[in-house]
Amino acid sequence: MKNTILACLLLVVMSSFAQHKTWTLQECVNHALENNISVQQGENTLLINEQDIIAARGQFLPSVGGNLGERMSIGSGFDPVSNQRINNQTTHSFSYSLSVNQNIFNGFRTLNLYKQSQLNRETNELELNRIKDDISLNVVNAYLNILFNKENLETAFAQYNFSNKQLQQVKDLVDAGVQPKANIYDAEATLGRDAQQVTLAENSYNLALLSLSQLLQVPYDGFAVEFINIESPSEALLYKNIKPVLNYALENRNEIKVAEKTIENAKLSTEISKAGYYPSVSFGYGFSSVWSESKNDFVKQAFFRELDLFKGHNLSLNVNIPIFSRYQNKTAVEKSKIQEENSMLNLEQTKLNLESNIQRAYTDAQAAFKAFDAASKSLDSQELAFNNSKERYDIGGLTAFELEQARVQLINAQSSLINAKYDFVFKTKVLDFYMGKSLTN
Repeated sequence: MKNTILACLLLVVMSSFAQHKTWTLQECVNHALENNISVQQGENTLLINEQDIIAARGQFLPSVGGNLGERMSIGSGFDPVSNQRINNQTTHSFSYSLSVNQNIFNGFRTLNLYKQSQLNRETNELELNRIKDDISLNVVNAYLNILFNKENLETAFAQYNFSNKQLQQVKDLVDAGVQPKANIYDAEATLGRDAQQVTLAENSYNLALLSLSQLLQVPYDGFAVEFINIESPSEALLYKNIKPVLNYALENRNEIKVAEKTIENAKLSTEISKAGYYPSVSFGYGFSSVWSESKNDFVKQAFFRELDLFKGHNLSLNVNIPIFSRYQNKTAVEKSKIQEENSMLNLEQTKLNLESNIQRAYTDAQAAFKAFDAASKSLDSQELAFNNSKERYDIGGLTAFELEQARVQLINAQSSLINAKYDFVFKTKVLDFYMGKSLTN
């Protein structure tokens, strides 16, 4: 009765997942890309870059400013007509001004800063694409892990059902006097171990679901995925030559493009530093006027009349020629050149890391297929061996212990085949990832 209840509970658990929305692999990937915090932060960085570009473009325009001021002065002063000292004088004054300043030449600094702001956006966009690629690969891996644990659970449940039927068969044989009663205890112990394996497999399956739900940032309660029929690996899925993968990755992978953009950025920084060696030229224009009043004014004018009388224009052209900057310009240029060299070294290191990862993925895929092929052959042999042992056990040629040993070997062979199959599938997905292929097909 206890075993029957356990089987019913398992069926309820398995059927409960079908009562909720099931997520397809494509839906999982899309949801992760739309809601992942790192992706959202990357998109916000691009918005900041857009503002930086607008600000850098604005540096080409003149700056315009205005000023209004009211001033009251209390104290001693001099009469401008008699040149006599006047005590306790209160003077009111009002002024206004308008100024325009325009940079004409600053060693191409403004132009290079504008180019750098555009380059920063391009670099961060490539970095965001790299993050999205990594997230997609992680989602696919988590999804495949669910399918893997689901197959393990089905295998464990199938073994439990077999043991349950075996127990009933032993009971019938004992009742018929063909086998000793002690065999019932052995069969019950086997059934108990299989029930434990079902529980462990179910826990692993639930943990795999939890992992993906957390990766997608969705509630775990009721979370379920669509089960894809993963076909048995074939040699046709293997990449025969690693060269096409390497060539494509070195030309198209986002981490390579990011490193190349970093070199461009470093070169622009050097040009910006060199601007300190050039003279800078700027132009300025100002317009202003002032009004003042005190009780001792010799001649008083109306407010707007006086502002009109004292209005004036001023023009300026400034040339700033650097002569000695206390080595600030020189060290800035030298540091930028060193950063250029570091960015070039970073590109070489990125290429080496990428090549190493692809070589490892290629070798792993080759080994995974060989492991699957060996596991498939081993399972065929173990199935024949177990069927033979079962027939011998039924006629009394084997003990229950010997039959259990054959069954354990069959279970291990089944688990090894499942492991090898999903290991191969994921390894080929990694190679597809480096080849720019869709991971959801």
